[in-house]
Amino acid sequence: MVGNREHYLVLRERARAMRRNPTPAEAELWKRLRDGRLGGQHFARQFVVGEFIVDFYCHAAGLAVELDGQVHADQRERDAERDAYLGERGLRVVRFPNERVLGDIYGVLREIREAVEDSPRRLRRRPSLEREGAPQTAREDDERQRD
Repeated sequence: MVGNREHYLVLRERARAMRRNPTPAEAELWKRLRDGRLGGQHFARQFVVGEFIVDFYCHAAGLAVELDGQVHADQRERDAERDAYLGERGLRVVRFPNERVLGDIYGVLREIREAVEDSPRRLRRRPSLEREGAPQTAREDDERQRD
């Protein structure tokens, strides 16, 4: 068990370092997900799940959001194994290329919101997870920030 704890601590430190130096796509998406900005849902970034660090994680929905840079083109098999590992732990994984996040942020947010709404975890929890007054769309959040 000590080895597992040590491994977790290494992953946790790596996740902290990754949060301090996000990619441009991670920074852009985090601006839209942080503080419950997507329909009141809480997301964590660079979150340790078992053996891996996921880019964004929504516990209430059992959802991991992964952003894929150029390196992922050469590691599709490894990503598939990782997704299977996360799936075995009850998580749904959605992936987006960095270019899509930077070029179609509203489309990406719409797909993430749909994944949250379709979550079996969320559907089991009958009370609404949305905070009263929380923006329901990214555009709504943008408008509130401008006001």
